[in-house]
Amino acid sequence: MMPNVPAYPVALFGALTVGATVVNINPLYTPRELAAQINDSGARTLIVLENFAATVADALPGLGLDRIVVAGPGDGLGAKGALVNLVARHVRKVVPAYRLPPGRVTRFAAALRTGRRLPLTRVPVAPEDLAFLQYTGGTTGVAKAAMLTHRNIMSNVAQSQTWFGMRDSDGPVRVMVTALPLYHIFALTCCFLLFVRTGGTCLLIPNPRDADGFVKTLSRHRFTHMSGVNTLFNLLNNHPGFAKLDFSRLDFVVGGGMAVQKAVANRWKAITGATIIEGYGLSETSPVVCVNPCGLDAWSGTIGYPVPSTEVSIRDADGRPVPTGEAGEICVRGPQVMAGYWNRPDETAKVMTADGFFRTGDVAVMRADGQVRIVDRMKDMILVSGFNVYPNEVEDVLAAHPAVLECAVVGVPCPDAGEMVTAHVVLRDDAVTAETIRSHARTQLTGYKVPRKIVIHESLPKTNVGKVLRRALRENG
Repeated sequence: MMPNVPAYPVALFGALTVGATVVNINPLYTPRELAAQINDSGARTLIVLENFAATVADALPGLGLDRIVVAGPGDGLGAKGALVNLVARHVRKVVPAYRLPPGRVTRFAAALRTGRRLPLTRVPVAPEDLAFLQYTGGTTGVAKAAMLTHRNIMSNVAQSQTWFGMRDSDGPVRVMVTALPLYHIFALTCCFLLFVRTGGTCLLIPNPRDADGFVKTLSRHRFTHMSGVNTLFNLLNNHPGFAKLDFSRLDFVVGGGMAVQKAVANRWKAITGATIIEGYGLSETSPVVCVNPCGLDAWSGTIGYPVPSTEVSIRDADGRPVPTGEAGEICVRGPQVMAGYWNRPDETAKVMTADGFFRTGDVAVMRADGQVRIVDRMKDMILVSGFNVYPNEVEDVLAAHPAVLECAVVGVPCPDAGEMVTAHVVLRDDAVTAETIRSHARTQLTGYKVPRKIVIHESLPKTNVGKVLRRALRENG
C-alpha cells in the first residue's frame, strides 16, 4: 500500500522471493475500500507507507492481518544522513497521526535489519504459482482479483521486450520516467519489471499531480523513456517549464490506460519531438495485448498490433468471429491471460470462451493489415485518468445517504481526465444540496471515484421493467 517510493520495489521483490503472492493496494483508498480488498484477498501482511497508516488504523478492527510493516519516507533509498533527513522532513509534514497495536507492527527498516541476520531459504516457485492478485472491477461493481501467475507476468515482460527490441543491458542506461503508480498493472509490468529485466533504471515519481515538482525532477535527469495516460501527457504539455527540458535522449513514449486524444498527442510531438505509441491492455492480461510499433512518424489513432504469441479475435455477441472491418468484442488468447478471478469461478466462466479466449468487454475493429482500433466499451465502466470507476459501487455509497431516493452514475467526456463521474440523483429532502451528497461520497470513496458533477432530478428515466436508462443520462450529460 504505497505510492512510487523506493521501499515499494524492495518489498515487492522480497515478497516474490519468499514465494508470497503480492496484492497491490491503492494507498488513497478509504478504510471501507481497504477492508474490502484485504478481506477478499486473505492477505496476512500489509506493508504501508506511514503517510497512509491512519487509514489502516481506522480499518484495523475489520482486518484479518497478522502483521503490519510501516515504511518511513527514507526507507529503501540506500542512503544515510542528510539525504534521508531531508526527505523525511518533507514527507512527514503530511503524515496524519495514527495508532496501531505495537505487537502487530514492525518498522520497515527493522525488518530489513532482521533479515540481514537470517540465511536465505530458497523457496521453490513454479511458473503457474500466483505472483499477483491484481484487483479490477466488473459491471456489477464487485471488486475482483485477476490471478496473475509468474508465467503470465514474465510472458508479458518477454513479449514487451521483444516488441520494443530491448536487448539486455545494451548501450547507455535506459531511464524510464515512472509516474504512473506501480500498484497499477500498466506501470508494474511496462515500466518497472520490463526495465529491471533489461538492466534499466526507473525514475520514480511519487506524486505526478504536483506538476511543478514533476517537471523539476525531470530537469535533473536525462531520461530516455516515458509512459503515461492522456491526462498525464496533457498536464505536462500545459506546464510552462516542460518545453524547456532536454528531450535529446528520449527514445520512445508509450500511452495506455485510456485513449490518447489526437490534440494531446500532436502537441506532445511538437514539444518533445517524440510520437506517443499507443497500446492496449487490461489487468486480466498482465496487461499488454496490442501496441503500435516504434518509429511512428505520427500518432496513429489505433492500439496497434497484437504483441508476439497473442491472438486477438473480434467476435459478435454469440462469440463468432466477425469479418475484417466490422465491429465486435475484443477477445484475447495468449500466455499473458490470467488464470481466472480469485475465488470467483462464476465470474471467470462469464469472461472465458469455450476455445480459451478472454472476453474483454471492449468493442473494436480489426483492419485488413491487422491493426486494431477501439470503437467503444461494452461495459458501463468509467475511465478517469486511466483508473476504472464502476458505477454500481458509487451508486451503493450514494444510496446509503438518507436523503437519496434513487441514483444513477455515468461517465461523461472531460477534457482533463478523459471522463468524469457524474451522479444523477433523486432526493427525498429538497433542502439537501449536491455538495452534501458529494461530502458523503468523499468519506467512502477515493478521490477519483467521487462524482465531480451531481445533477438533481425529480425522476430518472427507466425501462418498462424499472431499470434505470444510464445511456439516456449519459447522452444528456
